[in-house]
Amino acid sequence: MSFWLGYRFHTRSGKSLTDGIEMKLFYNVEDKPPVGASILLALQHMLAAMGAIIAVPLVVGSAIGLPTDQMVTLVNAALMVSGVVTIIQCKGIGPVGIRLPVVMGTSFTFVAISISVGLDAGIAGIFGASLVGSVVMIVGSRFMPQIRKLFPPVVSGTVVVLIGLTILPVSVDWFAGGFVGQEEYGQINNLLLGLLVLVVVIVLSQLGKGIISAAAIVIGMAVGYITAIFMGIVDFSPVKNAEFFALPKLLPFGLTFTVSGIIGMSIAYLVTIMESTGDFLALSDATHTKLTGKKLSRGILCDGLGSALASLFGATPFSSFSQNVGIVSITGVASRHVVAVTGVIMLIAGLFPKLGGIVVTIPSPVLGGAGLVMFAMIISSGIGILSRISFTKRNMLIIAVGVASGMAVTVRPEVLTYLPDSFRVILGSGITTGSLVALGMNAFLGINREDEAESAQEKREALKEQIKECEACDKALKEEEALEQKEQLESAK
Repeated sequence: MSFWLGYRFHTRSGKSLTDGIEMKLFYNVEDKPPVGASILLALQHMLAAMGAIIAVPLVVGSAIGLPTDQMVTLVNAALMVSGVVTIIQCKGIGPVGIRLPVVMGTSFTFVAISISVGLDAGIAGIFGASLVGSVVMIVGSRFMPQIRKLFPPVVSGTVVVLIGLTILPVSVDWFAGGFVGQEEYGQINNLLLGLLVLVVVIVLSQLGKGIISAAAIVIGMAVGYITAIFMGIVDFSPVKNAEFFALPKLLPFGLTFTVSGIIGMSIAYLVTIMESTGDFLALSDATHTKLTGKKLSRGILCDGLGSALASLFGATPFSSFSQNVGIVSITGVASRHVVAVTGVIMLIAGLFPKLGGIVVTIPSPVLGGAGLVMFAMIISSGIGILSRISFTKRNMLIIAVGVASGMAVTVRPEVLTYLPDSFRVILGSGITTGSLVALGMNAFLGINREDEAESAQEKREALKEQIKECEACDKALKEEEALEQKEQLESAK
């Protein structure tokens, strides 16, 4: 088994020996798996991220009317820079890089503002605004130690739950085969294909051993992809039409600067700081590492510098990818060196477009079957964080209103229709809206000591029951082991 559920208990000193239920990691953050295993494990991160990395430049390029050759340039640049920034984020260079298993890629947060700027000032205006706006993130990274203090477990848990809830519909659409309204959406063959991948991932994660369990997602997607080929629904034209080799160019579209574009991009960067902070909080929990203010600063700085680099090579701004946090949670593979290999693969894919073309041919239901597990595991991670707090009326209100606010703008974005553009950009992200509400309520709602004491007593009683259950399990396990040893001795005679 790649992980197990274990308990930790409180000592008299107040240090946690059981803040909740925690999964054992198959590979820790600093572990270096063998080369073959690293490549296999890295592939599942790449497969989960590649579609989104490619989708952003395709959506922006088509919306502003770019010709095909320029859209190919956008895609190649996005893949190459994603690879470079992912490597730096994982490995670290001086004060840059969080040194956790983070996949970096083009962010959907910037799609709307990029299209708006592109229609007004052309493709060069997008990259000019991106370059100047990245200064917001670079400067903001210096204040992350102070910002980190604003995220106690009740807030960080709420944010992590929201990350999972807000991106879960994406995997549902993939599972169904496209987008609501499309003719093939929800067709039986799409649902069966997605279900096949989902079942394979769950079975291998739970029953597989060693590398089989750790690579459950990539194996599940491989099974789904081969099945899709036999079903005749894989279109190989992107591979045929792609160039074999393509070198990226510095400033392929030039740079132009508009005040409105820079302001819009700067606001989007502020939103990304909040979203990336949530991703890093989720990742620190999934990898069982402490997220200090210094680490958070390094991660946000890498995010900002990576976005500046992207604008110089013709790619839209970057952020961390939430879906890859889910992969860490479900597989128990937290090695940053594995994800650095993912960066190398994406870099190569950017230089050899045919490799990227193969990934583009993966049908949506295959991605959806794996994505459903990955995104749901992020929700589980958030619930795990929340299990460590006292469920007082105050904390329950923060969780309830924070999640409700974030989901409100996610499922009904029309509620923001009549707000000014700047407010729509900020509040259009459910993660940002829910985070701001949770932060505000945590700051202004006073702590009721009587309520806290009552909740603490309830937790103590629940803990006593957990201890009894663990002791009973331990006793049963020892009896089972003793019986096995006795049977082995008898059979040896």
